[in-house]
Amino acid sequence: MDIHPVTLPGRAARLEPLSEKHVADLTVAGQDQSIWRHMPYGPIDNEDRMRWLVRELLGRQAHGADLPFAVIQLETGQAVGMTRYMDIQVAHRGLEIGGTWYSPACQRTAVNTECKYMLMTYAFETFQCIRVQLKTDLRNERSQKAIERIGAVREGVLRNNLIMPDGYFRSSVYFSVLAAEWPAVKAKLEEKLGYQFAVASSQ
Repeated sequence: MDIHPVTLPGRAARLEPLSEKHVADLTVAGQDQSIWRHMPYGPIDNEDRMRWLVRELLGRQAHGADLPFAVIQLETGQAVGMTRYMDIQVAHRGLEIGGTWYSPACQRTAVNTECKYMLMTYAFETFQCIRVQLKTDLRNERSQKAIERIGAVREGVLRNNLIMPDGYFRSSVYFSVLAAEWPAVKAKLEEKLGYQFAVASSQ
């Protein structure tokens, strides 16, 4: 697994390495505070807070723990959300896709499905992962259903595994896709998207 910043191009969206140049767009995209309800770093409600979040994720990238992306909507050319590889386990060829959020206008659109498709394709076919995991707050039933729809297998619940900024003890639901399951999951995602394309990359 050669972990380094990479751009993943799609038809509805492009994933490009997160940087501070995205802060202004992301601040606008993140104004709906319902976005942050289940996030472990609290509400991001102004440019200073967004810059703090971007710098925090870039710090994790520098230590090899995360690989964050800005989600660029091709129709507008603007950053409309974030996602990332996290908990990267090079020795065990596994990682997590998480920290994902989008502006309300892009939720429940092809952008989310395509981003998951690009991230999972790159994880399994370039990084040669044997496992990709996803997790969400036990209270977030919509997110759980969305993860199940892409074909991930629900594994279980870690109870009270995170303390949220408001003091709430969060329990997290874990899902995964294994390398042997990826061809079927990939076909399902391609069917949802209505097309097939090879994920290219540029540095």
